[in-house]
Amino acid sequence: MFKGSIVAIVTPFKQDGTVNFDKLRELVEFQIENGTDAIVPCGTTGEASTLDYDEHLAVVKAVVEQVGKRVPVIAGTGSNSTAEAIEITQKAKDVGADGALLVTPYYNKPTQEGLFRHYMAVADAVALPQILYNVPGRTGVNLLPETVARLAPHRNIVAIKEATGSLQQGSEVIALCGDQIDVFSGDDFITFPMMACGAKGVISVLANIMPRTVADLVDAFFAGDYETARQLHLKTLKIGSAMFIESNPVPVKTALELMGKASADVRLPLCPLGDANKAKLAAIMKEYNLI
Repeated sequence: MFKGSIVAIVTPFKQDGTVNFDKLRELVEFQIENGTDAIVPCGTTGEASTLDYDEHLAVVKAVVEQVGKRVPVIAGTGSNSTAEAIEITQKAKDVGADGALLVTPYYNKPTQEGLFRHYMAVADAVALPQILYNVPGRTGVNLLPETVARLAPHRNIVAIKEATGSLQQGSEVIALCGDQIDVFSGDDFITFPMMACGAKGVISVLANIMPRTVADLVDAFFAGDYETARQLHLKTLKIGSAMFIESNPVPVKTALELMGKASADVRLPLCPLGDANKAKLAAIMKEYNLI
């Protein structure tokens, strides 16, 4: 259903901390002009955890309106409250989202059975294509391949964003689920090998600043030009790693500011990139002719 280079887009803020919707629309256009296949607002990179309920839906709506059906919009709608996840997912559907990305419940650390029941409840409640999102480094819980296989037959669960950084776990999901569910790399540094194992693309942080390069990598792979895809994979490793020199999305928003595209402002408890790391990031960006 979804495929290719999908950006987990940042939420730009003004200096007063409010959402900068004009810049958000500009960033959407930057993505579409450079070959991005779908856009995820209000994911981890979109700082969903510090957006209030009204802001969250306003950001999704603004992206939906700006995209204008040119590419799919997959709204981040996850929560550690199942009832809240259902409500946000339904509201995202109501404002026109084409799908939902649902992170595993964080902090309360459910068991595998709890995760299964959580995702089944959301999928049963909202008739919208849903992508599971497994990122244990942030949530403290790992959605295991066997649990994904239990969820995969549900008609509304169409994919998983695998952000464990583990080729083994991603491969196990693909082996267990077959064609019942699509797998996306959740880490830019393993997009190429994940696609070699059967992934359908990437939900990318790096695409915020290098959308054409990430799209070219994915497009080359699916066109059978594996050598070009391999070269782009190796080429982007350094800049991709720089996007995590501190907590995401601090580095990528700093990079966008250095490129003159949006402010680096983030909301507490995130804070600006440290001076030493900012200098490192700027040096790497110069190597890539981004600034």
